[in-house]
Amino acid sequence: MAVVSLVTHITDQLSRLCRVAGADPAMSADLIGDLLGPAGQRPIHAGPAWPSDVADDHTPVEFSLAFDHHGGATLRVLAEAAVPDPATPADLSPALAFLRRQSSRHRLALSRLDRVGDLFTTHRPQGVFGMWHSLILRAAPEFKVYLNPEIRGADQAGPLVAEALGRLGATPAYRTVRHRALRPGADRLTFFALDLHDAATSRIKLYVSHPHADLADVARAAAVVDGVDPAEVTEFCRLATGSAGPFAGRPVISSYTFVPDAARPVGYSVYVPIRSYVTDDRQARDRTRVLLSRHGVDPDRLDPAIAAVAARPLEAGSGLIAHVSLRVGQPRPGVTVYLSSEAYQVRTPPTRPVPVR
Repeated sequence: MAVVSLVTHITDQLSRLCRVAGADPAMSADLIGDLLGPAGQRPIHAGPAWPSDVADDHTPVEFSLAFDHHGGATLRVLAEAAVPDPATPADLSPALAFLRRQSSRHRLALSRLDRVGDLFTTHRPQGVFGMWHSLILRAAPEFKVYLNPEIRGADQAGPLVAEALGRLGATPAYRTVRHRALRPGADRLTFFALDLHDAATSRIKLYVSHPHADLADVARAAAVVDGVDPAEVTEFCRLATGSAGPFAGRPVISSYTFVPDAARPVGYSVYVPIRSYVTDDRQARDRTRVLLSRHGVDPDRLDPAIAAVAARPLEAGSGLIAHVSLRVGQPRPGVTVYLSSEAYQVRTPPTRPVPVR
């Protein structure tokens, strides 16, 4: 049997996805190769070099296709730079080194990251990650970073995010979210994200996990954003999970988009970890097709993307389709489907059917 490296496995899948989405496979492979570095040459049969939390099997890469109402699909890759010491998975140094290499090549706008970077830097980083990268594979690639609000400890996440958003001029909108959308002592501040391109659409985003939430909790989380219909959001969650909650598996996540000086967030998305609420990926695929159709996307566009990544029957595992998300409002409303590489492991379907309530 031929020895296959992690980077070969990932770039083969990515090349097929590029054909589906119309992206440049050579540019995409270069970015992934640079991000993974020497760790990308490790054979996949040897297992992961570090316990990346990007995917359930510790593959440090996840793919996604953002479908919009006009027939477009944008390919994105969430990835983690190789961590040199598995004992310190929140080490920021490899991720920052990748940004330095890419900054001049792609003219990254790092001013906002520079304004808050010290808050996410510590000699004793905590948590399962420090920084992840999202690569948006347009004609000119765009970059986004996800930072860990709990890097100084879970109890410091609230003050850290408040300070970061304050430095970026978004205190009023964050105050609205904190007081009107979040459940004190229950919801977690999971990701703090920044777009690294200099454009009017460049975003500041906060992701909030809602453990054991029900549809009423999701509606409350969505209602603080003008123009968002909470009923549309909760129906998306109900169809994706087959349930009205409480969602006892992996939590539903809300994301809020902030701009300076606004009283409220200006954008909202909801993310459902569909793999926790299905018996296998066949069921996940069928539910996702329904969601795409409900939101104006041709469901037949899903199967070529799945085929680009999958190397097994959909009934043989649960986790290939990891998340589905609904993007509400401008600039690009639609549905995003997240696909796992499964480089290291296929998650066995549950032995009992997932209950539908």
